[in-house]
Amino acid sequence: MDFITLIILQLISLVVSYALAPKPETEPPAALQDFKVPSAEEGKELGVVFGTVWIESPNVTWYGDLKAVPIKARDKK
Repeated sequence: MDFITLIILQLISLVVSYALAPKPETEPPAALQDFKVPSAEEGKELGVVFGTVWIESPNVTWYGDLKAVPIKARDKK
């Protein structure tokens, strides 16, 4: 009889802890506007870099193939 009581108390404790647990907040997925990428502007000066340096505003002509692709769910049969 003592073993059954312990199992019941354990189940009650499990249900109470699940009910009182904080709910996780979901963040919206990142959009393309959230990324900070270098720009390409005509007439902007191109600096000559020797060694490893940090360039505040680089002028590039191509930076990755950033696009949004929807996720298509497949049915498992």
